[in-house]
Amino acid sequence: MKTVQELREIARDVRIDALRGIHSAGAGHPGGSLSVTDILVSLYFNVMNVNPEDPKMEGRDRLVLSKGHAAPALYSVLAHRGYFDPAELLTLRKLGSRLQGHPSMELCPGVEMSTGSLGQGFSVAVGMAIADKIDGKSRRTFVVTGDGELQEGIIWEAALSAAKHGLDNLIAVVDWNNLQIDGVVDTVKKVAPIDDKFAAFGWETFVCDGHDMQSLLDAYEKAMAVKGKPVCIVAKTVKGKGVSFMENQAGWHGKAPSDEQLEAAIKELGGEK
Repeated sequence: MKTVQELREIARDVRIDALRGIHSAGAGHPGGSLSVTDILVSLYFNVMNVNPEDPKMEGRDRLVLSKGHAAPALYSVLAHRGYFDPAELLTLRKLGSRLQGHPSMELCPGVEMSTGSLGQGFSVAVGMAIADKIDGKSRRTFVVTGDGELQEGIIWEAALSAAKHGLDNLIAVVDWNNLQIDGVVDTVKKVAPIDDKFAAFGWETFVCDGHDMQSLLDAYEKAMAVKGKPVCIVAKTVKGKGVSFMENQAGWHGKAPSDEQLEAAIKELGGEK
């Protein structure tokens, strides 16, 4: 278990290395990667039962990154957790790399499901949780989705199924950063109030600050105590978190930083070039 301060420091390093990977690739999704970082760091370092030395360990908890375009953040977290050498992060999106633009369960250790087509990862996570219920397994499935992704109908079909089957072994976390590729989420197609919608579909819901480690840890603790229904944690975040010129800018949804921008971003995050 890490202290809150240690988690913050890990998140700083994860953000820096995710940006370095995107810069090296010349492509990627920095905005959503930076917004989801604290969610992933807190899960992998303090909440989930995983073993980097044995990625397929029986009984491990599983995480599905349904918003698969945020793969740079997931890869960086996995590397810092010990699944592979962080130096490999600079191979992002390159031919022959295990770290493709969207997560591949066939290539990258620690990736539980190949994702990218929005909404499908969420539905697969529901299927995983149903299978564990049938098999009598006590592990948990976590699924991280984006607020823009909630515009996909497949999300809500899966949400109904999760409630029907009483999946208290399923915890969804919504990275609520308010932006998607075309602009403000609710301007494109309104999804708020997210917590009330999930509650109406039969889920227990909690709202937390997605950049406050203690707020996240408290939300996970409450979520894991719920019995008889799935849980949705709505984590309020900032797209491009930690880099002032990226924060709350839809234009940074899918654009690599230049050399100068990378240097400025790393400096602002508190790292060295």
